[in-house]
Amino acid sequence: MDALDDKVLESTLAESLTDLVPDEKTVSEDEFVEVVGGALEAVGGTLLFKMCVQNEGEGQHVAAASVGDGGNRQFLLLTLPTGGGALKVETISRSSNPVAGIAAAYAGLMDAFKTAA
Repeated sequence: MDALDDKVLESTLAESLTDLVPDEKTVSEDEFVEVVGGALEAVGGTLLFKMCVQNEGEGQHVAAASVGDGGNRQFLLLTLPTGGGALKVETISRSSNPVAGIAAAYAGLMDAFKTAA
């Protein structure tokens, strides 16, 4: 699979998520994982990790994921306010979220563990 353009990848995932995200209610971690899992399954992605953080005074569920493998692998950040709203999907390279820097490092660590095993 050729690497997708960042904007194309983001918009493809965003379109697949439109009907899955609750709008105006508190979103639990389990609901977030379910939404993210469904979205990643649609594009053959893998969840790297998830966490709940405070960003600019707002609680957010954050998930890091990878799509593709080898030289075509791309990293994504998916964020959803804990109070409900729109799920934001962006490639790590385009994200200003502080968690973005952790995602590529985490993936590199997991690659090293696989090689060692």
